[in-house]
Amino acid sequence: MSRYEYGIDFTTIEALDFHTHVQLDGCGHHAMDEVLLAATAKYFKSPEDQNPTVDDVAAHYRARNMAAVVFTVDAGAATGHAANSVEEIAEGAARHNDVLIPFGSVDPWQGKAAVRRVHRLVDEFGVKGFKFHPSMQGFEPNDRQFYPLYEAITEAGVPALFHTGQTGIGAGLPGGHGIKLRYSDPMLLDDVAADFPDLTVIMAHPSVPWVDSQISIATHKANVFIDLSGWSPKYFPPQLVKAANSKLRGKVLFGSDFPVIQVDRWMKDFENLDIKPEVRPLILKDNALTALGIKA
Repeated sequence: MSRYEYGIDFTTIEALDFHTHVQLDGCGHHAMDEVLLAATAKYFKSPEDQNPTVDDVAAHYRARNMAAVVFTVDAGAATGHAANSVEEIAEGAARHNDVLIPFGSVDPWQGKAAVRRVHRLVDEFGVKGFKFHPSMQGFEPNDRQFYPLYEAITEAGVPALFHTGQTGIGAGLPGGHGIKLRYSDPMLLDDVAADFPDLTVIMAHPSVPWVDSQISIATHKANVFIDLSGWSPKYFPPQLVKAANSKLRGKVLFGSDFPVIQVDRWMKDFENLDIKPEVRPLILKDNALTALGIKA
């Protein structure tokens, strides 16, 4: 086992994608069940391969002179579907540490075991953050029973990335496959950010239909960032674009949601977005380095 250490030359990469998924592990296990995989592919209308391994993701971003944060989501308790191996992703990122940054994932419903796993993933595997998907994992982030998790992540000095807003996972299925959107209301994270001021909280995606709340939280809380994944830039809500150009210029991060949104498509649409020239490098790389604690 190789513990992950940064090997990325942050001065030469063109961008850092803060939001990519490893959908397939070395044993051929998928991150989601077949019904969700099919529904997600249909929702995003992406013809490309939807099941990259960690090696595939590394090759994809290396070819583009970019780095990428990689993760999966452990939602076993809520979905009944076993997660991909987070440890395998971390070990793969260690092999490709010139281009990948591993985030861990723990199932919040595992209680003390989840807290122990946070410490193990940081101490033994070197993960640089944690990904949560409240709607998939079926939990309210501000429920105090989950606060020991945030205490452990804060102690580790790494960020917590939370899915917010609508999700393409389960979209179009009866009952949304049981996935409840209200768990991903960003206002639930306002409590977390307030109660853990030393924890870097990243709200993933434009938080439709709660974008105004998302902007308010990121404006109010110094420890809160927004990643722009999950939507093509041409569909970004105008108030979010305005905020990214002004009061949130140091708070917004490039993220694609690869593989459901291809990074090439995201970058092409971002070129046509009305973003000030001096703000573009902040979004594409510099703000991510701040969120990761690499750049003060």
